[in-house]
Amino acid sequence: MNHVAFLFFTISFFLLSFDGKAQQNYSGISIFSCKNDEKMGPSTSFLYTCNGLNKSCMAFLIFKSKPPLNSILTISNLTSSNPEELARINDVTVLTVFPTGKEVIVPLKCSCLTRDYYQTETKYVLGPSPTYFTVANDTFQGLTTCDSLKRTNPYGELDLLPGMELHVPLRCACPTLHQVTNGTKYLLTYSVNWGDNITNIATRFNVAAGNVVDANGFNTQTQTLYPFTTVLIPLSSEPLTSMTTVVSDPPNMSHLPVCSSIKCESKRKFHAAIAATGGSIVALCAVLYGVFLFRKSSARFVKRDEEGEKAKKMSSEDIRGEIAIIGHHSKVYKFEEIMEATENFSSKNRIKGCVFRGVFGNDNNILAVKKMRGDASKEVNLLERINHFNLIKLQGYCENDSCPYLVYEYMENGSLREWLRGNRSTEHQILAKRILIALDIANGLQYLHNFTEPCYVHRNINSENILLNKDLRAKIANFALAEESERKITSSYALSRVARSYMAPEYQEAGMVTTKMDVYAFGVVLLELITGTDSVTLQDGREAMLHAVIVNLIGKENEGEVSLFIDPSFTLNNEKVCALQLVKLGLACLIQEPEERPTMVEVVSSLLKIYTSYMDQIIQLNISKSLKMER
Repeated sequence: MNHVAFLFFTISFFLLSFDGKAQQNYSGISIFSCKNDEKMGPSTSFLYTCNGLNKSCMAFLIFKSKPPLNSILTISNLTSSNPEELARINDVTVLTVFPTGKEVIVPLKCSCLTRDYYQTETKYVLGPSPTYFTVANDTFQGLTTCDSLKRTNPYGELDLLPGMELHVPLRCACPTLHQVTNGTKYLLTYSVNWGDNITNIATRFNVAAGNVVDANGFNTQTQTLYPFTTVLIPLSSEPLTSMTTVVSDPPNMSHLPVCSSIKCESKRKFHAAIAATGGSIVALCAVLYGVFLFRKSSARFVKRDEEGEKAKKMSSEDIRGEIAIIGHHSKVYKFEEIMEATENFSSKNRIKGCVFRGVFGNDNNILAVKKMRGDASKEVNLLERINHFNLIKLQGYCENDSCPYLVYEYMENGSLREWLRGNRSTEHQILAKRILIALDIANGLQYLHNFTEPCYVHRNINSENILLNKDLRAKIANFALAEESERKITSSYALSRVARSYMAPEYQEAGMVTTKMDVYAFGVVLLELITGTDSVTLQDGREAMLHAVIVNLIGKENEGEVSLFIDPSFTLNNEKVCALQLVKLGLACLIQEPEERPTMVEVVSSLLKIYTSYMDQIIQLNISKSLKMER
């Protein structure tokens, strides 16, 4: 009789446990307080309750692409997902770079790692000035929560230090018995966008609105949804990429809704302070990925070093072989089209030297036309094989009387050198703009060094060959001297003093071409960006190389004098501190021994850490100002 009673109790408990329609009620904006607890049991401010039919299952997340977290490789690193599966479910290749705001489907194994919550775990290495709040909401877009990070990790909020590795539990769930009975096979964790409501989400994912209501414990179909929160979408089959969209206005924390209760007064102040940053959190979200690039699982990131062989395992074929898939074929223009577009190479259309502005076609597409000298086939072949946002795009070419003309995308703000020398506009005075330009250059070089077969070296990186578009996004141009890495070349032309200021010593001495010569040249450009000074400057009335002057001062541990070289528009203390960090990074790129210089992967990671720290200081400063104004 006791056995029968026990069996009855067990079956009853099992059915009661899995009878719920929802994993848990929708969290709403309670997750933003970062001070919730579990005294009353599993909380909506943590993860999804472990009350599904199975203890583990396949689940899916939606992550919105934001540069540079905008590729299969970087998103798979962030979420610890399989890059091949990530590419398959999104119907792309493993080298795909997504447009900003593109919703990316992330397949993951979801499990009850604790008795209370479902989760899938990834890891994240902290950069400077970290907080649980920014990791949860800026980096992971609400796919984890501040409270769950605090519960999972042993560090207090004030104990977080750069370099610490956080365990990050991502929000996922397995279907309940009720959902499985109704045909649900998978649950998708959806990160809410501005303007979303239950009805339009249900329509987009081809599910009944009532099922979404049930899965999330909503009271009605008209309940308000907030960005940086998540809802569960019950699906009868794997999600399709046709269900996703490109979000034109990704969540920006400055627009978070104002609470109506007195308890939310502190949130009003916080959100007002975030708004005062002028959208800087969006930029922060766009670059926070770099601090996890070197975590222990970074073998999936393709690098040309000791991890290179491991990285190849991420695909059934050599990943670099897929470059051909994303290559493009340039248009062959008629010479008459070139002449008409440039108005017979009118002086009023001259950009500089042999480069002219041209207006093409009925849609008045503005492009740049460059008249080349000699054979341009090598450059054309290279540019048709590479495809990266931070490398200038070849739109087409033309040949007339054995003279080649190359047609490129038009860059409205000209070269970096011209921009730095130009009028001291407000944009010039924003340090964050300069760091993002440096990041663009570094990302372009990282691609050239690691994602081309064979590996290429630009060989001519300088501020004249960095072009800026209307949004001040930087692109590397002029690939005429690009060569395969690990080659020895005898230079047949004399280098000017300016050209020598960018040239690595091993190339000047022995003609050795390696990726580290690009790293060296990048270091010079970074110093130009931070000082606003040309690579060749004046010291005591004589010409001197900028980096040699700074190296000499650093060697004497005279950082006070180094600060005199930093652009005078950076007047705030935190700007000077950040600029000095960038100077030191630039000098690391200029070490005489090539093997001692960082790789471009390491440069990108360092830039992102510096940027994160700087933006965090700005946010904290604005929070303080806002709180003072409220008093």
